[in-house]
Amino acid sequence: MSTAAPRTPGPDHLWSVDEHLEDVLATVRPLEPIELNLLDAQGCVLVEDVTVPVSLPPFDNSSMDGYAVRVADVAGASEEFPAVLEVVGDIAAGQAGLLHVGPGQAARIMTGAPLPSGAETVVPVEWTDGGLGEGPVSGMRARSLAPEGAEGHVHVYRSAAARAHVRAQGSDVRAGERALEAGTVLGPPQIALLAAIGRGTVRVRPRPRVVVLSTGSELVPPGEQLGSGQIHDSNSFALTAAARDAGALAYRVGAVPDDAETLRSTIEDQLVRADLLVTTGGVSVGAYDVVKEALAHVGDEDEPGSGVEFRRLAMQPGKPQGFGCIGPDHTPLLALPGNPVSSYVSFELFVRPAIRTLMGLEDVHRPRTRATLTADKALTSPKGRRQFLRGTYADGAVRPVGGAGSHLVAALAHADALIVVPEDVESVEPGTEVEVVLLG
Repeated sequence: MSTAAPRTPGPDHLWSVDEHLEDVLATVRPLEPIELNLLDAQGCVLVEDVTVPVSLPPFDNSSMDGYAVRVADVAGASEEFPAVLEVVGDIAAGQAGLLHVGPGQAARIMTGAPLPSGAETVVPVEWTDGGLGEGPVSGMRARSLAPEGAEGHVHVYRSAAARAHVRAQGSDVRAGERALEAGTVLGPPQIALLAAIGRGTVRVRPRPRVVVLSTGSELVPPGEQLGSGQIHDSNSFALTAAARDAGALAYRVGAVPDDAETLRSTIEDQLVRADLLVTTGGVSVGAYDVVKEALAHVGDEDEPGSGVEFRRLAMQPGKPQGFGCIGPDHTPLLALPGNPVSSYVSFELFVRPAIRTLMGLEDVHRPRTRATLTADKALTSPKGRRQFLRGTYADGAVRPVGGAGSHLVAALAHADALIVVPEDVESVEPGTEVEVVLLG
């Protein structure tokens, strides 16, 4: 979901990184909430608090396989002088029987089974002879093999304190308490809790559907033979993976050749399944930069802010960028540069926050920290540009990986951080404290 936002700077305006990001986030709006089944809600963000209808556990139950007994009946028990108790029956998990444990009695009980009336504690089976009369045992025999184990007598060789090995009703959460608060991202533990308290559905903002497509007649899918002048398409794979990592449902479209009409048609076809469109390549000033050609004049003239605007940003890598809304639903579109590093850095700075905003998250940015620069020589940076260099971060220090070239995919693969060099800094000496964007 987006809202048209007028962008006032003229065509020659050199946008700062912050200006461009602010414009993107001012335009993108969180998706409308929907009710989803639990497994469909994985990765989604809760839009309302969830309270506990029934305490967990809902009844006192055993945390061990053993015998439910009265404390007084096993007081002072030892291997030399065991307590001998009458076994009055079995209690299995899920069983709602009417067994009662009286003086001198025991009920064989399984892990998770409800504590019977009269019982005050649970003695693990390893502290008993398991009803076999042959000394301590290591476990119970299967009921199907030894049904007589639920009757007769059991020797108990150790005493047990009151409520030992008993999970108390409400010891996890109590009825009326808040289980999860609005804004929580639902991962496996949260879904487990929702299921445990009986919630079959939950109200969330859905995961955004992000369509990624790359442009360029030179691009060939991985696995196919390269011809003269061709390269494998890595950008669409990188950005689709990055979108999924950000929490989106991402769809990769095969590379579109350098033909404006084909690109325009492809984008229009993809609008039906997109909450956000991401293109890579074709946004610079070359004669074959078809994204600009295809989208520069797309939009509703009667609606301010509709259409895609192409900009120059005061950053390196990633100077050429495009952003706007297209189609009947004003679907946001971010057009990124085609060089692999430029594309990925642009995604982290602009697309990832947009995806997280669509999800309804409050904190949409990668974490940042300060680190000491470890390098063999000073880093240089172009005046007036905010530079983002790949680096590896550990223990408060960051080291550059590879050079500043926007085509160096191998260096990017080994980086887990971006080193930020401000616009007014042209050289950074080793040992200087720098800002770092953490990617992992």
